[in-house]
Amino acid sequence: MTDRPLLAQLRDARVIPVVRTGSAAHAATAVAWLREAGFRVFEITMTIPDAPGLIRTLAREPGLLVGAGTVADAATAQACLDAGARFIVAPWVDPALAGPCRAHAAALMLGAMTPTEVRTALAAGADAVKIFPAASAGGPAHIKALASVFPGVAFCPTGGVEPGNVAAYLAAGAAFVGMGGKLVDEARIAAGDRTAILGAAAQIRAG
Repeated sequence: MTDRPLLAQLRDARVIPVVRTGSAAHAATAVAWLREAGFRVFEITMTIPDAPGLIRTLAREPGLLVGAGTVADAATAQACLDAGARFIVAPWVDPALAGPCRAHAAALMLGAMTPTEVRTALAAGADAVKIFPAASAGGPAHIKALASVFPGVAFCPTGGVEPGNVAAYLAAGAAFVGMGGKLVDEARIAAGDRTAILGAAAQIRAG
């Protein structure tokens, strides 16, 4: 079974930076800057070159909770868990991801949009349900509708979550949210614009 305190940590984080960059160096820079801003939970997507290697490095850092995102299959999940990932995220439903997660007492977040898909994700072993893409599905109103049907389910909307609507998603029933481009802006990272990234992070944490 998944460690319940692990889900509590995700809830306490409120906002999980979804790190999706074209290079591991840019991803490491994003994490370093966001750590300065107080973030301690990060989702490292498999679209980053050698993402498991980056997870291994970050997982050694005291106080960080690192997960893997856009995990395509059980073999990739196993590699990430072996590297130290504590949660696995897929924007779809794949029951094969549950076994490796249970073996490592890691949390599993599977993707859904409709009530039928939410039920399927839960049946497949999801500890939390990723609603993606949240904005095009209806934003906070969609989360509120799903939460009314599935009380107690930990929903994590991603896709279109911005500093100005985090509070609305949480008020609608989201347990926590994932935020990518608005927080991990690779153009600004490549330009060395640390001030802009820290400014966006401060706006989110103050909300």
